Amino acid sequence: MRARIASSVALHRAAQATVDACMVAVAYSMAYVLRFDPSIPHRYQVLLFESAAFVVVGKVAVFALFRLYHRLWRFVDQQDFEQILKAVVTASVALVAISYAIPSKAVLHLPRGVIALDFLLTLGLVGGVRFLVRAVLERPFRGAIARRGAREVLIVGAGNGGQLVAAELRRNPDLGVPIGFVDDDPRKQGIRLAGLKVEGTTDQLPRVLDGAEPDEVIIAIPSAPGVLRQKVVTACRERGIQVRTLPTVFELLSGGVELMRQVREVQVEDVLGREPIRVEIDRVGAYLSGQVVLVTGAGGSIGSELCRQIARVGAKRLVLVENAENSLFEIRRELEHDRHFSRALAVLADCKDAVRMGEVFQEHQPDVVFHAAAYKHVPLMEENPVEAVRNNAVATRIVAAAAGNAGANRFVLVSTDKAVAPTTVMGASKSLAEWALEAAHHRFPQTAFTTVRFGNVLGSSGSVVPIFRRQIAAGGPVTLTDPAMTRYFMTIPEAVQLIIRSGALGTGGDVYVLEMGDPVRIVDLARNMIRLAGLEPDLDVAIETIGRRPGEKIHEELFNPDERPLPTPAEKIVAAVRAPIDSDWVEEAFARVEELVYAGDAKALATTVTALAEARSGAGAIGDGSPETAPAPEWST
Repeated sequence: MRARIASSVALHRAAQATVDACMVAVAYSMAYVLRFDPSIPHRYQVLLFESAAFVVVGKVAVFALFRLYHRLWRFVDQQDFEQILKAVVTASVALVAISYAIPSKAVLHLPRGVIALDFLLTLGLVGGVRFLVRAVLERPFRGAIARRGAREVLIVGAGNGGQLVAAELRRNPDLGVPIGFVDDDPRKQGIRLAGLKVEGTTDQLPRVLDGAEPDEVIIAIPSAPGVLRQKVVTACRERGIQVRTLPTVFELLSGGVELMRQVREVQVEDVLGREPIRVEIDRVGAYLSGQVVLVTGAGGSIGSELCRQIARVGAKRLVLVENAENSLFEIRRELEHDRHFSRALAVLADCKDAVRMGEVFQEHQPDVVFHAAAYKHVPLMEENPVEAVRNNAVATRIVAAAAGNAGANRFVLVSTDKAVAPTTVMGASKSLAEWALEAAHHRFPQTAFTTVRFGNVLGSSGSVVPIFRRQIAAGGPVTLTDPAMTRYFMTIPEAVQLIIRSGALGTGGDVYVLEMGDPVRIVDLARNMIRLAGLEPDLDVAIETIGRRPGEKIHEELFNPDERPLPTPAEKIVAAVRAPIDSDWVEEAFARVEELVYAGDAKALATTVTALAEARSGAGAIGDGSPETAPAPEWST
């Protein structure tokens, strides 16, 4: 098999060299014809015939040295042309050097005009034949035959992404035939790029669609804001035209290599109307390089994405702690086989088990810990308050103590906006977890304990988006608890990038809040998702209001009453500054809570954590100061 492949490659390179030899011979001959027009003197005819073989062999040898035969002509580009130029210049300089190094009576004394013309003709023919091959292979069966039955595609975005999509479509006409661009750059209006005309701007898209009548529109702007995507989707939906999009920049970097395979349907996060957050993860996560990093809840929505991005920045070892066997198996398999990260260690363990956590931390001695293990489904936690508090609050205290005892440098808790002025058991349990971290900072000052708080993430298991998607697929109805309800939203990769960035900022006892843009009305989210499915809200799919659940807020908050926001050096990250919590009070509170947890007294526990949350919101019973007197933190970069 290997021999057959090597033989095929050798034949392909020999064919390329043969074509180049023909081009060099033609260029050399034409140089004489053009130099001595209308007829070549006899002595130069002799010179031409006697030197042609030497020139052809010499130039092809130089081309081989420049590795011109290690490239496929169908993918020739500007870099290839630059390499061709270097090779032709080198060959011509060598020809001149040899010609003038030999005595003047020798046969190989070439006229300077012939040398100059030969250089230009060789460059044009050798480079031109490659671009001709690319043009032919990119445009197979053009004209009426190609368009017959083919899907016509209009491309939004005439930049690099759009031109790559056009080239890919031409190479694979089964995917569609590009018919033009739409772009908002005024300098591009009416001109032709990659052989296609820029038909107008996105504001003129309805007119362009009515005139061109494409079968499909592809949004080829990876950094396109949600407002632009929504504009395109709306115009196409009104005309029954399919819309697809290139992935975001983050998805492109973490995805495969074939562009058209990454073109996907427009998703709800594409049309939220908020600017995507861009973080250079290799730079902001540099503090994790060469470190032992431990992630709890490694198989969950946030935990698994943390593992993917930590693997990218070159952690020395990544310890995956997870209580769910299947989830742990899947994330380790993905890291090892799909992402080729071989330094992941899978640890099946329960964060609620203090003895087991102590063993895990002492064995692996992590430098940095990301604690993402938590229960998050509000109604379910209301029905199971003991497990909610035990897993979210008590387990956080256990893991923080294990990290402190093991000498970890940094500890990052993944929190939620539901911990702010909580009205549910789940929210109160996360608020307790935040207090536990601040108390741990006083107990283990050598470890920088940091809390990162944010709202909803799109696409996580059990979140509103997959629920709506299932309801739409079933034909409806889509159920809302209140039409006025709003929530903050962010994609999982965006949230995780900022969590990692926050870990670098923290110096100990810090609480950071991720800026999530403007809140989104849930009813608008539902309507957008129905439209993206090609259906009409209230016509094809009903939207029903079923009433708020106990403790559910109309609008979420990101800061407690006693906290004030303070900018940080990191974009999209704000510090929540307040007076320190009395660590003795926290210890007493946890003593009461743990007693009720281990006694299994659900009713008393729910009452206790609610009372503690109310005391925290008042701040007077817990803090020893006010937010106005709280010191501003010093940032670590």
